[in-house]
Amino acid sequence: MAVPKKKTSKQKRDQRRATWKRTAALQAQKAMSLGKSVLTGRSTSFVYPSDEDDDDDE
Repeated sequence: MAVPKKKTSKQKRDQRRATWKRTAALQAQKAMSLGKSVLTGRSTSFVYPSDEDDDDDE
């Protein structure tokens, strides 16, 4: 016979949500930082094709 599970406490629920939101906020901050560095041209960890390289091939 099926037995109902115990209810998860609000503290556990809030703790899980806080962890999820913290990791999401950290990833968003890293993405914003990378975007800013790419726009300013200071990026060293992100490789992408530029228009200057296309001119050299022709």
